[in-house]
Amino acid sequence: MIAFIATAFYVAGFVAAAHAIMTTRTAPGAIAWSVSLVSIPFIAVPAYLVLGRSKFEGGVDAYNERKDEIKSTLELIRQNLEPWNVSSENFSEEYLAIRNLVKLEMTRGNRVKLLINGDATFDSILAGVAQAQEYILFQFYMFHDDGLGRRVQQALIERANAGVRVYVLYDEVGSSGLPKRYVEELRAAGVEVSSFKPTQGANNRFQLNFRNHRKMVVVDGHTGWVGGHNVGDEYLGLDPDFSPWRDTHVQLEGPVVMQLQAIILSDWYWATRELPEVTWTPTPATDSDVNAMIVPFGPSQRLETAGLFFVTALHSAKRRIWLSAPYFVPDEAVMKALELAALRGVDVRIITTGKPDSLPVYLAAFHYIDQLRDLGIKFYSYGPGFLHEKVMLVDDRVSSVGTPNFDNRSFRLNFEVTALIADHDFASQMEAMFEADFAHSVLIEPNSLDQKPLWWRFGVNLSRLASPVL
Repeated sequence: MIAFIATAFYVAGFVAAAHAIMTTRTAPGAIAWSVSLVSIPFIAVPAYLVLGRSKFEGGVDAYNERKDEIKSTLELIRQNLEPWNVSSENFSEEYLAIRNLVKLEMTRGNRVKLLINGDATFDSILAGVAQAQEYILFQFYMFHDDGLGRRVQQALIERANAGVRVYVLYDEVGSSGLPKRYVEELRAAGVEVSSFKPTQGANNRFQLNFRNHRKMVVVDGHTGWVGGHNVGDEYLGLDPDFSPWRDTHVQLEGPVVMQLQAIILSDWYWATRELPEVTWTPTPATDSDVNAMIVPFGPSQRLETAGLFFVTALHSAKRRIWLSAPYFVPDEAVMKALELAALRGVDVRIITTGKPDSLPVYLAAFHYIDQLRDLGIKFYSYGPGFLHEKVMLVDDRVSSVGTPNFDNRSFRLNFEVTALIADHDFASQMEAMFEADFAHSVLIEPNSLDQKPLWWRFGVNLSRLASPVL
């Protein structure tokens, strides 16, 4: 019996190795999986079933269930947004690449407010929720049943009791510690609640490695929020181990909110197969005409949208590119784009956290920092607390605020989203925010890494080997 089980594992290992060679997106990943599946199948085969899939399946089947209704809704959105689309003549070829990548347009008539840190973010979100009259779409990767979690819960319940339709979506892994009581109390008040359910469908039972990492809110179709915060006290700086927590969101008003709403409802539809009734009539912001668009990323798409977005941004930079990367584990394409930007004389500055929440990811970053030495790229370690924001500034006009990290999981495995803003005044606000963060950071000297003890350098390289699955 033992011999039969062992033989079955080895056969399964060879079959899985062949599958990995044919389907894994990167050569290093294919090599790592195939070698481990053949040599240690008792461990690698179960791991491959859970972690090995690199493409999120089931989206086409879900779409086909209500194909006609979805097509008509998408056409309505397209028609309603067309008067607000910005002519592509006003942008570079790099913008055209992003537009074609995500099939969305830059819109005008928007207002964008920069929200720095948790108090400003959730004061804004909860004030918007309190004013909701028709519906609230509330999606976060992580919900905690703590002080902020209870504030959010009670604010949503109050609106539901007032007759507002409320929809809450969360990720199973990110919110794994959320007690059933929290969800049941929302439902008892009439709030529609669902997890993302990546494993639904007969052929998708092992889609456990995909996360919906998006953090988005829309109220009545006219105001939206997107950024790096989750619903938990630590995001207000109340966790002594990581305080002060550094993060960024944006509040959006105008036609761009229709794009954000469409992304939330696409996730809601996957989870529930329901399409809530919402408004698709854009409401332009008063006394503001900021250009903005929403850029979604996800493993259900054929192309690696997040990685291509960052490569495109790096290639577009003429004068500077400043970005925040709490988890700096770039792939080869992004590394080459960073090298080329530096060689062109672009001012490349990358700020990462000095107080990590994941030691392997923190250590792996130093391998890539070391690889980029002597190019003039400046790396900063944020000192006061944990830096979690995912923001970028390109030259003097283009900014992004969103959810994707600078790592393999965000590039290939997570559902992510970012707001792309093309506006000089907003870029000036971003510049001031970055300057403040640099002032609270320590410049990392790449040559100093050579002075680290042997065990530290070994840990860096060992963590780098695991970076494809971190």
